[in-house]
Amino acid sequence: MSLLSKLSNARQKIELKNHTTFRIGGPAKYFFVAQSQEDFIKAVRAAKEAETPFYLLGGGSNMLVADEGFEGLVIKYNFSAQHEKKKSEELELTVEAGTLFNKVILGAVKAGYSGIEWGFGIPGTIGGAVFGNAGRLGQDISGAVKAVKVLDKNLNEQVLTQKECGFGYRESGFLKAGATILEVTLRLAEKNREEIDKTFNEAREVILHGPKFPSAGCAFKNYKLNGEDDELLKNHPELKERVRGGKIGVGYLIDQAGMKGKKVGGAQVWEGHANYVINTGGATGQEVKTLMDNVVEAVGEKYGTLLEPEVRLLGF
Repeated sequence: MSLLSKLSNARQKIELKNHTTFRIGGPAKYFFVAQSQEDFIKAVRAAKEAETPFYLLGGGSNMLVADEGFEGLVIKYNFSAQHEKKKSEELELTVEAGTLFNKVILGAVKAGYSGIEWGFGIPGTIGGAVFGNAGRLGQDISGAVKAVKVLDKNLNEQVLTQKECGFGYRESGFLKAGATILEVTLRLAEKNREEIDKTFNEAREVILHGPKFPSAGCAFKNYKLNGEDDELLKNHPELKERVRGGKIGVGYLIDQAGMKGKKVGGAQVWEGHANYVINTGGATGQEVKTLMDNVVEAVGEKYGTLLEPEVRLLGF
C-alpha cells in the first residue's frame, strides 16, 4: 500500500531549500507537517507501514540537503505546546519538540530562570537542540534536561531520564536507538538577574559576530582531546595553548590548514570564522559537500586527524 493512501494529506515535491537555514536542497518526494504529537506518530507509522524512508525536520538548521532532494517522507515538527511546574527556586518546563529553542530561552530568561540562556541565537527547535546536544560558551543542553519523551523504534511512547539519553559532545543516543523526540522536560534554576544577563549577552555577542550569509552553523565538531597522551597534542605541542575545556576549536585548525576563504562555486569557508561554510548565493549541495570534503582532507594532511561533521547530510 502506498504512503499517500495512509497519509492522504501529505504533499509531494516540496522544495527543501525553503525549509533549511542553508537555503539549499532539492524536493522531498513527500512532505507532511505534523501539527500535534498524534499527527507525528501517525506519519511515522504510515512511513514504516509503507516501507518509505523518513526524515524528521525541525527548524532546518544543522543540515545539508542534496540537490536531488530526498526520495522519502520529510515530517516537519509543528507542535509546540508547553507547560511549567514551579518548585520553590526551580522551574520544570515541559515543551513539545517543535518549539523554537530561542522561544524557550527568552521565556526562561524573562521569568528569571537559568540553565539555557547560553544558547540564545542557536537556530532550530528544542527537539533538534536536544537531539544534537547543542552547546555554546562551555555549556550544553544536556545539563538542563530532566527527561525526554520519545517514540521508540517500535512506535511506543517512553519517558527517558537524562542519563538514559546517551548524551555526548554534540550527540545523543536517540539516533542509535531509533527513537524520535516528542517533548522535553527541562530543569531550570532561579538565579540573579545580573548573572543570567551576563551569559545571555555573551551569547548575543556570538550571534552579532556570526556570518550574515545562509549556513548550517558550525560545519564540524571541535576536536575533543583523548586524555593526557592525546596524539594530536603529542605531534603538535604548539596546539596546547589552544585547548579550552578539553577541546580545540577546529576553526583554528582549518585556518592553519590554509582553507579559510576557500571557495567551491557559491560555497565558501567563511573568512570570519573558518568553522562555518556559507552559501554566498546560489550554492549547491554538492558544492558545499565538496568544500567540506576539501577541508577534511586539508586538515588531515596537516594535522593527521579526521574532522567530524556537525552538519547532518540528507539525500547524499
